[in-house]
Amino acid sequence: MDEGGSRIIRRVSLRKRNRPSLGSVCAAPAAAELKPGNVEDEEMVAGSRRRKTVGVQPVEYDSEEDMFGDYDSFTENSFLAQVDDLEQKYMQLPEHREHDTDLAIEDLCSESIKDSKLNITTVDNFTALKTDEPTKNQCGQEDVAIEPGTDLLYDVPSSQVLYFENLQNSSNDWGNQFTKEKDWNSSSHQTVNEELSHSCIEQPQQNDQSSSEVRTSSDTTRRKSLKDHLKSTMTGNAKAQTPVFSKTKQLKETLLSEEINVAKKTLESSSDDRGPFYSLPSKVRDLYVQFKGIEKLYEWQHTCLTLNSVQERKNLIYSLPTSGGKTLVAEILMLQELLCRRKDVLMILPYVAIVQEKISGLSTFGMELGFFVEEYAGSKGRFPPVKRREKKSLYIATIEKGHSLVNSLIETERISNLGLVVVDELHMIGAGSRGAVLEMTLAKILYTNKTTQIIGMSATLNNVEDLQEFLQAEYYTNQFRPVELKEYLKINDEIHEVDSKAENGITFSRLLNYKYSDTLKKMDPDRLVALVTEVIPNYSCLVFCPTKKNCENVAEMICKFLSKEYLKHREKEKCEVIKNLKNIGGGNLCPVLKRTIPFGVAYHHSGLTSDERKLLEEAYSTGVLCLFTCTSTLAAGVNLPARRVILRAPYVAKEFLKRNQYKQMIGRAGRAGIDTVGESILILQEKDKQQVLELINSPLENCYSHLVQEFTKGIQTLFLSLIGLKIATNLSDIYHFMSGTFLGVQQKILLKEKSLWEITVESLSYLTEKGLLQKDTIRKAEKEVEYNFHITKLGRASFKGMIDLAYCGILYRDLKKGLEGLVLESLLHLIYLITPYDMVFLYDPDWMIYFRQFSQLSPAEQKVAALVGVSESFIGKKASGQAIKKKVDKDIVNRLYLSFILNTLLKETNIWSVSEKYNMPRGYIQNLLTGAASFSSCVLHFCEELEEFWVYRALLVELTKKLTYCVKAELIPLMEVTGVLEGRAKQLYNAGYKSLMHLANANPEVLIKTVDHLSRRQAKQIVSSAKMLLLEKAEALQEEVEELLRLPSDFPDTVASPIEKA
Repeated sequence: MDEGGSRIIRRVSLRKRNRPSLGSVCAAPAAAELKPGNVEDEEMVAGSRRRKTVGVQPVEYDSEEDMFGDYDSFTENSFLAQVDDLEQKYMQLPEHREHDTDLAIEDLCSESIKDSKLNITTVDNFTALKTDEPTKNQCGQEDVAIEPGTDLLYDVPSSQVLYFENLQNSSNDWGNQFTKEKDWNSSSHQTVNEELSHSCIEQPQQNDQSSSEVRTSSDTTRRKSLKDHLKSTMTGNAKAQTPVFSKTKQLKETLLSEEINVAKKTLESSSDDRGPFYSLPSKVRDLYVQFKGIEKLYEWQHTCLTLNSVQERKNLIYSLPTSGGKTLVAEILMLQELLCRRKDVLMILPYVAIVQEKISGLSTFGMELGFFVEEYAGSKGRFPPVKRREKKSLYIATIEKGHSLVNSLIETERISNLGLVVVDELHMIGAGSRGAVLEMTLAKILYTNKTTQIIGMSATLNNVEDLQEFLQAEYYTNQFRPVELKEYLKINDEIHEVDSKAENGITFSRLLNYKYSDTLKKMDPDRLVALVTEVIPNYSCLVFCPTKKNCENVAEMICKFLSKEYLKHREKEKCEVIKNLKNIGGGNLCPVLKRTIPFGVAYHHSGLTSDERKLLEEAYSTGVLCLFTCTSTLAAGVNLPARRVILRAPYVAKEFLKRNQYKQMIGRAGRAGIDTVGESILILQEKDKQQVLELINSPLENCYSHLVQEFTKGIQTLFLSLIGLKIATNLSDIYHFMSGTFLGVQQKILLKEKSLWEITVESLSYLTEKGLLQKDTIRKAEKEVEYNFHITKLGRASFKGMIDLAYCGILYRDLKKGLEGLVLESLLHLIYLITPYDMVFLYDPDWMIYFRQFSQLSPAEQKVAALVGVSESFIGKKASGQAIKKKVDKDIVNRLYLSFILNTLLKETNIWSVSEKYNMPRGYIQNLLTGAASFSSCVLHFCEELEEFWVYRALLVELTKKLTYCVKAELIPLMEVTGVLEGRAKQLYNAGYKSLMHLANANPEVLIKTVDHLSRRQAKQIVSSAKMLLLEKAEALQEEVEELLRLPSDFPDTVASPIEKA
């Protein structure tokens, strides 16, 4: 080795050899070179990469000496020998012995620390460590610039790596960050390293007496002491398994945090530079590429996101054709609010299925970016929502649950925490009672919190000016579609293309070229077989039919005339679909689906159970099924696009098609990224030709407020909640609020007979008469009298439970009567009390089945029937067709029949067997179950506000859970995860995943192998949803703990003495 510097040695992993220059890495080679300023050459050490030691199992030895053997011998050329030489040379000078020995040790340690510091590089090319300028160490020695990627510990054996890392840890706070995340499994090596750190870094402050004692001590003892320390450390480190620090994770989190801080600043500033990805961290862009395959936004999306109105957080309505990519813009705005502005977000969607689909899709983003995704649909949702300590929440809700959520936030004075509200399918504001509820929700937000931004989107909006005035919003529209859509009409055998430039709106395109036999012509007069076979099986096709029965008939008819070649297309996967349908049906399978699925065809309507629909949708999305015959509800539901969309007739049930419905259906044509063109074909008869031509050329229908039309669910419910939440409590304030509603904007169009003021006065009088409000008189002046309103207990219970005011009185009476003789030996009495009133009229009982089921009731259940006023003799007479003189309330009789169905369902937990027993479509039974679970949740909130109904509270909590899941108890924890229905829960349970924790810790790749018919995307969504739910529960418990330990705000600071009190 040259005197002026260190020789660079590149080591080969675990090879036995002499290491003559190890000391040169960490210790001074000669006494002359230890002077300050001469260490520069000494630090010209190896700049190669550090050898990976992770994953190497530690080897046990019988003795410490055997552990090192020839590889790390304690001989003259070893590291310890270098230390010995160092000490011997400096101990020769008494006056410098103490100081210089300490300096040498300090140099040795500072070198090690410095090396460790420089070794902290990022993984996966996240950050490159660069040292551009030389720096000074503790002793004034100058460091050498080191190239990126170099590693000074490459030359050090694996047994020593931990030693140097610990030296570095004891000199700064690096180690403190890691120890928060990782648990060091071996306490022995930690203790040893602490001792070494103290021996190396602490400089002893000794007086003259201690100095003389040191001089008289033998040099051997001093050298042995240091040697023992180092040898002990080497031994401990060699025995201990190197802890694995997730530096990648830590540095990624640090970078994400920094990017979010930058994004916050850019949002607050007026700069044009909006951050890496629309004011969001670059990680968001990476997640969209990874999970959704979106690499670049459409031009309209970029334009919309960079609008001044969006940057200034003004309310916005935007409208584009179906499949144009509206949702992505909303998601980016939501992420900006959650991550950068640190506010909660509410997203309102029209249907439960879409809520669950969106929850599954965004849970992964929540896990990666650190926010909660909470479901508010059906009976799910917490009121008020959990108040989070740090992370923000994205609430995804149906229209009704969104309204309840906003009410609870206003009541708890937390509405200011809601930064953004996104409404999908904004045109639903004109859809009956649900539209009235949506209008109430938005009006309350506008009135109570001016800082909450509202974003509305739709594909079918016409009278946008009214909506703009109501929401005080800007408007953006674009006709962009990622896939071109061509519209056709089929009249007899002729196909005409819709052309707005043509005289009558259509131009002839082609004749159908398909050889039809006489039999086929009779069976398929509309030539559906010819139209679908042009597309399937290589492309997908949707056939919209007017009725549910027509869906099933068309599916069977098409399959009768398809060739046997269609059976071979993805045959094995179609067999899997049939097998899974049998499993979720408890061995039952619809005979129509059994015949059609082998051809790749299935029907899709509300007559299917949720499990069946989900399974068929998954099969269609993956291309196993290529044709759906469906009703119009699919157009407004989950996203299932197709190459060709066929409308069987211009009717929905018996009503002629509306322009909005038509646009939604044909909007499913064309799959972005798959198809180059989408086609829609409307089949019509000559008699409907003129109406259809008007339909395709007419504008979209206008949206109108339904607050007045839906009297009990609309304006009355609104007034009750306004007074209950103290938003407005007197007539003038209530009228002022009403002027800002959608109804207030449209009052000149909608209110012809009575003014808005008159309707307001009448509604308040009606609520007062019903005992839901009380009126107080306040005198403002001698002649001026103002009325203030306050809500009664019954009124508060009604609006808290979201009970239709048409039924709140009868519900109160039923619950009151139930207390007189509540039967708890069976669930039937409780089930009767929560059976939805509005479903009683939808289905008439089969009297023979009713009588048969009545005769099988247990004594306790017969007692329930007697208590509600239905006798067996009455049902027997109805079944035999006899005349009945005694008057019996038909609603009670029908409601009890529905209670029988629900009671049987909870006992058997099999929709198929109950469907057969009561001769009812399984889809109707599924809807009854869902409605009962939701109404049970409403009745529970109703009872929570009335002290007299305390007994119902605990009972209804459990009943609501039973109705929500309607499965065996062991499957309920799995079904709490969004998107996991009964069939999937059974598969997971049988595969060994029996709890939420099991799912949260599952490996998606293992799930795919152990669970049939589960795609990689679905597996990842299940795992991320489970993790999200587990985090939510943990956070809620943590919040509860902190609340318990927090000092009360009204806690008295001082206690008065008895004398002071006197």
